[in-house]
Amino acid sequence: MEATIPVLILAIPLFMFLLLGLLGKFMSHKLAGILGTAGMGVTLLLAYFTAFTYFFSGSPDFVDAETGQRLQLIVFNQDWLAFYNHLVIRIGFLLDPISALMLVVITTISFMVHLYSNGYMRDHHGVFERGFQRFYAFLALFSFSMLGLVVATNIFQMYIFWELVGASSYLLIGFYYTKPSAVSASKKAFIVTRFADLGFLIGILILSFYTGTFNFTEFTSSAIGQGGNLFAVNEATAEGIRNIFENSAAPMFMGASVLTWALVLIFMGGMGKSAMLPLHIWLPDAMEGPTPVSALIHAATMVVAGVYLVARLFPLYLMSTAALDIITVVGALTAFYAAMVACVQIDIKRVLAFSTISQIAFMMVSLGVARPEFHEGLGYMASMFHMFTHAMFKALLFLCAGAIIHAIGSNDYTEMHGLRKYMPVTHITFLIGCLAIAGIIPFSGFFSKDEILSACMGNSWIAYIWMSLVAGMTAFYMFRLYYLIFWWKEHKTPAGHHAPHDQAWTMTLPLVILAAVTCVAGFIPFGNLVSWNGEPYDFMAHFDWSVASVSLIIAIIGIGLATVMYRKENPLPARMRSALPALWTWCFHRFYWDELYMFITHKIIFNGICRPIAWFDRHIIDGAMDGLAFVTNKASWAIRGLQSGNVQAYVWIYLLGALLLGAITAICAVSYTHLTLPTNSLV
Repeated sequence: MEATIPVLILAIPLFMFLLLGLLGKFMSHKLAGILGTAGMGVTLLLAYFTAFTYFFSGSPDFVDAETGQRLQLIVFNQDWLAFYNHLVIRIGFLLDPISALMLVVITTISFMVHLYSNGYMRDHHGVFERGFQRFYAFLALFSFSMLGLVVATNIFQMYIFWELVGASSYLLIGFYYTKPSAVSASKKAFIVTRFADLGFLIGILILSFYTGTFNFTEFTSSAIGQGGNLFAVNEATAEGIRNIFENSAAPMFMGASVLTWALVLIFMGGMGKSAMLPLHIWLPDAMEGPTPVSALIHAATMVVAGVYLVARLFPLYLMSTAALDIITVVGALTAFYAAMVACVQIDIKRVLAFSTISQIAFMMVSLGVARPEFHEGLGYMASMFHMFTHAMFKALLFLCAGAIIHAIGSNDYTEMHGLRKYMPVTHITFLIGCLAIAGIIPFSGFFSKDEILSACMGNSWIAYIWMSLVAGMTAFYMFRLYYLIFWWKEHKTPAGHHAPHDQAWTMTLPLVILAAVTCVAGFIPFGNLVSWNGEPYDFMAHFDWSVASVSLIIAIIGIGLATVMYRKENPLPARMRSALPALWTWCFHRFYWDELYMFITHKIIFNGICRPIAWFDRHIIDGAMDGLAFVTNKASWAIRGLQSGNVQAYVWIYLLGALLLGAITAICAVSYTHLTLPTNSLV
């Protein structure tokens, strides 16, 4: 493949960022919106062409004709920093199944958000929001950063774009910079993810120190042919990396192998980006940004970066089952926690935010339980499949929420109710998204979630039961939200306000497109396109209908319970709350994670550690310096009379000083002689 199109996929969003960022203030709002949307539309077409060429062309650069294994192609790879001959950081473009998949996901969601924002970022009178051009510039920067992350040829390039994604996310979350809560949320997201990225960086340095490389292909693949740019995933290469660590001078540290430590630290970066416990606290607050930002960053692209990172290094993670077990446990706890909290939230965007945390945890668990011996690594394929389907229906749900918020002017479901009669298109598309995330056949979420549960069963019955429970809770809280928004009771339009209605075509069209994709995406032969080693895998041939039937029953039970409690106004929710007041309070307050962090930072770190150190610095260190200066000043003031200008006085002072020095010298000489003479000589 020629490098022209891949370069343009990265260059066009970067160019749009520079154009709108530097010259946007000289453009009209409408022109900026058209240029931003058109630029992403072109990028979308180029990404689709690249992905479809990779998956369906049958070129020997993309697939092995004998084995059918999908290959990894380095389209270009330019040297950037060279530390020594074998340790070089390059900037390149890696095309393989998961990078081609992410090209489709990122550009699709980004284009929908660009189109949607043309309607969302203006009021009911058609007046554009202040900073509209800046908003589109930030969207382009984020798209460029995310695209550069997923096509990285080496882990250091990924880290560079990883940090750029964090910076652009900070800008988008804090877009309403005059709003204190938005500013606080942006800083919170930036700081929390920076702590996680520190672990990521340390893991990168450990891995590169022992292996002498940053390249993904040298971690997981072997070269094909003589060109040096074509590779195939090879478990033997990962085994060689493991042997390097085992044969090192320090193969173990604190009871775990150094390789395990490196992989866990790298996963720590993924925990921050993907909002895993205990680094999840930034994501719910990030809902302070515009709703299209929530759809782009916190539903479909940025939050899956952690999942993508683990998937990229998956053959290496197979060399450390301890690291995979940690991923499984963290993911399972996060999924359950987020589902519990989502059941009681009243802000519709926060419900979707905790839903995102739970679903990303599903993907992590699927990677954690994946083993080649069970259906050829079913968990890996299921995770990538769910990453694709989730991106579509969760973006759909967020954009529907944005349409509702735009019509009502509030995020609180208590100000909504009965909107199905007023917003029929939004109602139907939101319902499709709810059915998909609940895992109802034939919507896409049914197939991807069932594969995850099958992978869990193949690994552990405990994991299967646990995640099935979370799946049932997902169906419950999503339909709780659906009924509270669109049913419950009749909507009452405040006096002097227009009745809510479906929004303009720029906001409605993305809903219809994403809903259509959600309906059919489950039938994509995903296993033939994406697998952990590139070999085709017909997951429908191994589709476990017993697991699917159980998960479907669990989902129906969850939906049924939500229907009974929330389809129409009744006392059951209040009774449930009264029966379990402590549990409801803990869930509503998100198990007090924010309060715990505030206690640690303010009470322990700031007051308990930093304040005593500041007191010691201010009173002891500064006091000592100030005291020395005070004594010096007083002494100089006391002897100021010595500088009289009288030569005779200077001579007398000189003579007195000489006599004093002579006396001191004589005394010292006598004392020395006395001490050095033998004892009998003194008698």
